[in-house]
Amino acid sequence: MNFAQTILLPVDMQQAFDGPSWPRRWNGAVDRNGQAILGAWRARGLPIIHVKHDSVTPGSTLAHGQPGNAFRPGFEPQDGEPVVSKSVNSAFIGTDLDLRLKRLGIRQVVVFGITTDMCVSTTVRTGANLGYDMILVEDACDCFDLPDGTGGTILARTSHQVHVATLGFEFAKVVTTEEIVEVLGKSAAAA
Repeated sequence: MNFAQTILLPVDMQQAFDGPSWPRRWNGAVDRNGQAILGAWRARGLPIIHVKHDSVTPGSTLAHGQPGNAFRPGFEPQDGEPVVSKSVNSAFIGTDLDLRLKRLGIRQVVVFGITTDMCVSTTVRTGANLGYDMILVEDACDCFDLPDGTGGTILARTSHQVHVATLGFEFAKVVTTEEIVEVLGKSAAAA
């Protein structure tokens, strides 16, 4: 991995997803894993752009100014870490993210966040279609149980597995938190 051309993109790590209006999530390690990646990334001084969903849907817990719009504890941007605000699923649509990445000379984008099947997946797919080498940290993602349209429920873990498989098949390299942190540690030791 050429870290000189790589950026970290945490997607929608926001407080609203813990609210009672959302269905059950499955990944109890999402915060721990995401914070481990952020810590290792920051220790290397590598670029990060945070993605935040600013919903324009009336009554949304993710709307600007709502408590749920805030970053989850431990995911707040630090000095010099920009935020891209989006109102749709892809961080590339209606934002200047592509322009920012091009100006930085970025070729690889490491992504994690909430939710695997919605904003993470859409961002990864769009990024791949734009020509970026997308890397998905699958165990630092989470999603919700969803209605299946016939009165049943698709479990969050199942939805996550299907989307990770699809993204890995065509749109991204799929890795774990441990793999990313290990590679960051090895490259720091070699520097």
